[in-house]
Amino acid sequence: MSHDHDALEDFELTPRTARAEPGGVDIVTFGCRLNAYESEVIRARAAEDGLENAIVFNTCAVTNEAVRQARQAIRKARRENPEAKLIVTGCAAQIDPAAFAAMAEVDLVLGNAEKSQAGAYADQVPEGKVRVNDIMSVRETAGHLIDGLKDRARAYVEVQNGCDHRCTFCIIPYGRGNSRSAPAGEVVEQVRKLAAQGYQEVVLTGVDVTSWGADLPGQPTLGQLVARILKLVPDLPRLRLSSIDAAEIDPDLMRVLAEDRRLMPYLHLSLQAGDDMILKRMKRRHNRTDALKLVADVRAVRPDVAFGADLIAGFPTETDEMFENTLRLVEEAGLSFLHVFPFSPRPGTPAARMPQLQRPVIKARAARLRAAGEAALLRHLDRQVGRTLLGLVERPGVARAEDFTEIAFEGEVSVGSVAALAVHGHDGGKALARIS
Repeated sequence: MSHDHDALEDFELTPRTARAEPGGVDIVTFGCRLNAYESEVIRARAAEDGLENAIVFNTCAVTNEAVRQARQAIRKARRENPEAKLIVTGCAAQIDPAAFAAMAEVDLVLGNAEKSQAGAYADQVPEGKVRVNDIMSVRETAGHLIDGLKDRARAYVEVQNGCDHRCTFCIIPYGRGNSRSAPAGEVVEQVRKLAAQGYQEVVLTGVDVTSWGADLPGQPTLGQLVARILKLVPDLPRLRLSSIDAAEIDPDLMRVLAEDRRLMPYLHLSLQAGDDMILKRMKRRHNRTDALKLVADVRAVRPDVAFGADLIAGFPTETDEMFENTLRLVEEAGLSFLHVFPFSPRPGTPAARMPQLQRPVIKARAARLRAAGEAALLRHLDRQVGRTLLGLVERPGVARAEDFTEIAFEGEVSVGSVAALAVHGHDGGKALARIS
């Protein structure tokens, strides 16, 4: 369940396949934006290493379903490509390499640290089928900051990887290792390059972005990094944060939100629940009051802000009353965009050993939370009607407002540019607009 896991407002269970020329390298990406980002690195490494006629599966472990989908995709790929080399990497491969190595279809299993290393995809494989290191021993951050994702309106910069927290439901630290931060100077340089290439928006991403800096000399904060980027890259129009831990928003970040309009007024909060006992059993570092205070404090300095959140339905021991507390939080906090995860026990996590709820109860609660999310989105969209929003065009006819509202519009604007869009209605999911 999601975690402050990688820009989860963009979390997807459906895999994305990047097709190559025949005989080239296809990359199938599961899960989060960070994985999508790292798939670009894999593509570059595979090309440098001369890899040909191969399919690389960059897996996700955030739910059992994500792991099941990866296994299914690998089997299907082998049936359709009997001659191709099949390589499995990503979080699921890191956490359970033996399970993937045991699949007859798989030729090579690479860990999360190994997948971006030079030489990882060179054909000689003396060490056998599995090359997966102890991720907890990895200390350096990705030295592979890349020039933005291809074919996208915006660019992503990985500023941090791993996580030091051990939420009881989350397997991700075992796939990503402990938190490690990219040095501020490297991040600024990367954002400067992307702005020079014409990107209108850069997103800072990672596994637990809010913990950026804790392992660096002087322990700088995320707010200080954001302020530095905005000051040193004046020609960047829009800077966005992927997701925020509700326990951690530093005073510098609050000040930048208040003072610099280029920091986008959208925060995706890793809330997970709205009941104090469940939050405690999850080992989260905030309670319900903290979450409501954070939302109120941000609104006080930035009234145009919108909030998204990750919420888990049916966590072990959750009573009807505890669930109602989470359900009420959606309205009380004025959330606009929900990601609802039905609880799914991940083997090896403490939550998997707690008393589980029945699947039908979990499914019913997830459905009620999703319905609350749809109602919250309707309220948000109603408020946009009659306004003119600045939208970053993501694909022809579809843009994303500063507060993350999706906008369908009539007219021609090139992908990657920002347009003023006059909202005249909505369809329940997107604002409907004309070019202003």
